[in-house]
Amino acid sequence: MKQESTAQNTPPASPPTSSPVQHPRDDGDPQALWIFGYGSLVWRPDFAYSDSRVGFVRGYSRRFWQGDTFHRGSDKMPGRVVTLLEDHEGCTWGVAYQVQGEQALAYVATPQNPGYLGPAPEEAIATQILACRGFSGHNLEYLLRLADFMQLCGPQAQDEHLAAIVDAVGTMLPCFCPTEQALALV
Repeated sequence: MKQESTAQNTPPASPPTSSPVQHPRDDGDPQALWIFGYGSLVWRPDFAYSDSRVGFVRGYSRRFWQGDTFHRGSDKMPGRVVTLLEDHEGCTWGVAYQVQGEQALAYVATPQNPGYLGPAPEEAIATQILACRGFSGHNLEYLLRLADFMQLCGPQAQDEHLAAIVDAVGTMLPCFCPTEQALALV
């Protein structure tokens, strides 16, 4: 993982002047493990960690193609959360957290997993996000917090998939509920 702040789909043109590019494992601790968060972990890590760094991974793109029947949806109405897909041209921004090896659990959601919803038009994804709620809150909150992270930590970043869904939600939201109710959703 590179330590920088700019783009998801478009890598930075040049390294930032504020900090050197560094691989997180170069800290000398052989027990340290870095976990890369690219969805809700960018704003709400719910585990102990000793260090965190904003950065990106190359070779993957973030997509709202994973269904969620617990945190952001239900069995009847699965929400949409992000998953990483191999993409040789891709670059995904997120946050790496340093934990001790015994604290780590990995879950790899391949397209063969039962919750994988796959590609859909951004407008269809936006409609689903607006309609779904789970135990962790409304699916819209998930989308907007991820968009906020990208705006704050990589304002020059280009995540066209995320931006298209946010734009579609912005167009549809007045049709779903009045402004006062829309603000109460998040």
